[in-house]
Amino acid sequence: MSLAAYAGLLGLSILVLKQATPATPWREALALAPMLAVAAICWVVLRQIRRLDELQVRVQLDALGFSFAATALLTFGYGFLEGLGYPRLSMFGVWPLMAVLWLIGLALAGRRYA
Repeated sequence: MSLAAYAGLLGLSILVLKQATPATPWREALALAPMLAVAAICWVVLRQIRRLDELQVRVQLDALGFSFAATALLTFGYGFLEGLGYPRLSMFGVWPLMAVLWLIGLALAGRRYA
């Protein structure tokens, strides 16, 4: 449900923003409108984590810790490379990186506790 709301708000936001002029005072609010659904998705994820048993919580904590640290390491390191002339990357790439690293962390933690 939250993901469908995100898709709907994102589509509506893009459609309306294409027609809005740069001087429109509510452009920023409209561009951020899909974040309302993202907040709902965060709440759903936290609710699901609270429903896990102790071992599953530990596996998720290990995976999220790995993802957090590895994302920080990779993005901070790439920031130094940008200083050497590497292309600037969009912030939109951070979450997918974090998600992939979370999955890798889950695999590693799952092996550890298996």
